[in-house]
Amino acid sequence: MIKLDTKDIQILSVLQRDGRITKTALSEQIYLSPTPCWERIKRLEKAGIIAGYGAQISIANMGNYVTIFMEVKIAAHQSRDFDLFESAVQNMDEVLECWAVGGELDYLLKIAVPNIDEYQAFVDRVLDSEIGLLKYSTYIVTKRIKESSVLSESLLNSIFI
Repeated sequence: MIKLDTKDIQILSVLQRDGRITKTALSEQIYLSPTPCWERIKRLEKAGIIAGYGAQISIANMGNYVTIFMEVKIAAHQSRDFDLFESAVQNMDEVLECWAVGGELDYLLKIAVPNIDEYQAFVDRVLDSEIGLLKYSTYIVTKRIKESSVLSESLLNSIFI
């Protein structure tokens, strides 16, 4: 793992909030000249800590949709069973995120669909696909309280320094 210092953490913190910031504005914001700032960014990219840049799209402002969390337990627990399910999930456009978890269930999925009928059609396709689904539970999101993928500067410091 790459060793980061406070300037690296500051760069990551700023870029998470504003990936379109100019190199000059970034260097001014963290009090570092542009060339060393750019070299640090390239080092962070090369190390895979900065995985990419992109627009964060607010589907909440684009129209009606429903967010659903689905707990999944698969029938068998051999390596090939997990591989089969995980491979299938990669091709499901409705699944925004999927985590393998320990405990009572095997996976937690975050799903976005236009409406409940579309979710039911999704479930029917999953059940018909024979990917090892044993049991599932559905949780419909009624209100977003907090949604973020930004790691705070203090958390970044505790992880990397």
